[in-house]
Amino acid sequence: MLTLTIIQILQVLLDVVWWILIVQFVLSLLISFNVINTSNNFIRSLADGLDRLTDPLYRPIRRILPPSGGLDFAPMVVLIIVIILSRIILPNIAASILMSSAA
Repeated sequence: MLTLTIIQILQVLLDVVWWILIVQFVLSLLISFNVINTSNNFIRSLADGLDRLTDPLYRPIRRILPPSGGLDFAPMVVLIIVIILSRIILPNIAASILMSSAA
């Protein structure tokens, strides 16, 4: 039962990471298209905080991916990894734990 609780906690953490990545992506689009600008202290600190949170996730992927001009594909790769972990791997681990405990 403890293992299932840990899996549920991991699921919640992956959901939080997913939302952080989405908010950071939307904010970066709004900044790059000058819908909002970083002269506002709140926007600047929010963007900086989100960059600090997501940079450790992006850094290893940016080292692996080849440079692609002005596009950064690291957020998309991290989102795909989070979705795979959240929707495929964790449910399969939980199902296998339930099957082994039922037997």
